[in-house]
Amino acid sequence: MRIQVSGKQIDIGESLRNHVEDKVVELCGKYADRAVEAVVIFSRDRHEFIADSSVHLPTGLTAQSKARAGEIYASFDAAMDRLEKQLRRYKRRLKDHHRNREFPIEAVDAPSYILASGEDHADGAEPETLQPIIVAEMETRVPYLSVGEAVMQMELAGAGVLVFRNDAHGGVNVVYRRDDGNIGWIDPRNSQ
Repeated sequence: MRIQVSGKQIDIGESLRNHVEDKVVELCGKYADRAVEAVVIFSRDRHEFIADSSVHLPTGLTAQSKARAGEIYASFDAAMDRLEKQLRRYKRRLKDHHRNREFPIEAVDAPSYILASGEDHADGAEPETLQPIIVAEMETRVPYLSVGEAVMQMELAGAGVLVFRNDAHGGVNVVYRRDDGNIGWIDPRNSQ
């Protein structure tokens, strides 16, 4: 398993790096049998330290957590507690999905764009065109998942929305968290 520990404008000492590696190996050994990669990034926001951690599992799913605390070790331990809760909660579901799946989750690359917010015209002036201004272009992975796996991946990642290709028919689908706490599912193929 590959473990990456880094800091944004923070020097990560050997003691903290060893603490992180020990905890991550212990957590993954307990709940995630064969984790592929773990990434922990430390940053600072005024007087608080932020630990942002993610564990990529061989099934293609990614569990993520983030925590803040006054001390760097406390922020990491809080992030690990959240990650452990997620992995413990979904361990049975992850195993069930992995047994039903003959091959690891496949994904296709798709272009991804960041558009300008349109707040550049704060003076009330109308834009010259309705075409959005592209700020950045990237590649993103769109996985082939069942609807249940997509909901689980969205919850593990702590995301509000997930775009995926439906295993059943290969079409692009979206799952999202609704304001009422329920999960919404958009399947354009069923609208015909």
